Amino acid sequence: MSEHEPLGPLSPDFLESDFYGYQGMLDDAEIEVVLRTRQFLRDEVAPRANEFWEKASSPVHLLPLIAELEIAGLGYAFDDRKASRKLLTGWLEMEFARVDPSTGTMFSVHSSLAMSSISILGSEEQRARWLPSMRRMETIGAFGLSEPHGGSDVAGGLETTARLDGDHWILNGSKRWIGNATFADLTIVFAKDEADGEVKGFVVEKHFEGFRAEKIEGKYSLRAVENADVHLENCRVPLGNKLADANSFADTAKVLRLTRGGVAFQAVGVMMGAYERAVAYAREREQFGSPIASFQLIADLIARMTANITASLGMAIRVSQLQDNGVHYDEHAALAKTFCTTRLREVVSWAREIMGGNGILIEHDVIRFFADAEALYSYEGTAQINNLIVGRGVTGFSAFV
Repeated sequence: MSEHEPLGPLSPDFLESDFYGYQGMLDDAEIEVVLRTRQFLRDEVAPRANEFWEKASSPVHLLPLIAELEIAGLGYAFDDRKASRKLLTGWLEMEFARVDPSTGTMFSVHSSLAMSSISILGSEEQRARWLPSMRRMETIGAFGLSEPHGGSDVAGGLETTARLDGDHWILNGSKRWIGNATFADLTIVFAKDEADGEVKGFVVEKHFEGFRAEKIEGKYSLRAVENADVHLENCRVPLGNKLADANSFADTAKVLRLTRGGVAFQAVGVMMGAYERAVAYAREREQFGSPIASFQLIADLIARMTANITASLGMAIRVSQLQDNGVHYDEHAALAKTFCTTRLREVVSWAREIMGGNGILIEHDVIRFFADAEALYSYEGTAQINNLIVGRGVTGFSAFV
């Protein structure tokens, strides 16, 4: 091998950013799904990702094409399909984020948050009612937990209320940052029951009287995700749309415990996307008569980025393995989420630094990843809140106030 020839991936089908070849942990059937999805992202999403981002409009035209991949709801069992491993579903979230975190978020809100809520908290009848059409992506879902005045205190500070009134529940309040809500067919809404003070979950369909979703403008992270302010004004929800097993915030946390692990994979994907573009740039960009990849300072940054990606992916994979084995600890998912998104901030910053002034041009992609990283860093629990969850798990003492 010549001095300037890169080592390259461990296999032609492996990503260059997968330095330790973690993809080898997937079985043949899982790899087929991954490669099919990777090709779709390369052909249909990558050429227009910057366009989607600049327009700040969700690429809903991709939903039928994503449906053809048959990857929606892979984590849940159907009569003709067993549930896939968390390793596969997490890996797919990573693949999406590596190309376009916005398209990936549009998909994961539907396939992870919304479908998980119904799968985990719904009755058998409710799962049969909604999940098959959501699997086919004929029915698109959104997830409504966050509120205008509530963030990290959402467990005890939920302001949206639910009141039982005959054969309906009456919902009042507002939700904020609700991805997909502007076009979703149904939104999972969590509200505090006026009767007992407990958090209950509801499937609110877009045609229900009193439901309104308004797109949030001026957002400069995950711009191609249509986050919305959701307004509930005496919204009447039939009894059958109250999720059977969503009767406390502890029940809601069952969904978050699983999806936080997915955010770790998303963070790795964003790191990979920025890293691959920065490495390619370093090989091609010449200064002082040499490619900048030959400079010690650039090599140091690339090595640090490689380490962050490799360590973060290993952590995300281990959490998925534990969950596949029935081990669902809040602190496991919280540690992966906070570690991976913190390392993410470093990687996108170093990728931008390697590109110098060109790093702020959208044509090089990295500035999009740089901005999108901020949303991943904040949602599904801030770094500080997740650290408190980890601290509680380690010591047995809660530092929450």
